Amino acid sequence: MELITKARGKITVSDDHLITIPEGLFGFEDYTKYALVDSDYEPFIWLQSCEDPNLAFLIVDPFLICNEYETDIDDAALKKIGITKPEDIIIMTIVTIPHDGSSITANFQGPLVINKKNHQCMQAILSDNRWSTKVDIVQALNKKGGQ
Repeated sequence: MELITKARGKITVSDDHLITIPEGLFGFEDYTKYALVDSDYEPFIWLQSCEDPNLAFLIVDPFLICNEYETDIDDAALKKIGITKPEDIIIMTIVTIPHDGSSITANFQGPLVINKKNHQCMQAILSDNRWSTKVDIVQALNKKGGQ
């Protein structure tokens, strides 16, 4: 599939990099079709809307940032995207890079849950108060490195 992206212009994306978020992301419920696109800065990935070339989110695997990260997501919610086994799950978090130069953060409270078998995705909201929407990535990596 050819796709116009925010970061890379016109690209070709294979079907195995396409995901559907049936209920959309919070605040972006009208956009349900996305592509996972490599970024120039590993381990970050672009979650690029297939419906709006100007809509893209930088995402990252939260387990690379924090060893203690846990997600407790209701089985009924996971079934909405066809997940029946834990090994079918990929967890990612949305990254925020502020324009004012303040800390780069990841949303650990609202992770993306991707079913790697059928490419369906949902955004979960965790009730665990250990996780926030603004986990400082550099601070978390420094803490992780010191353990």
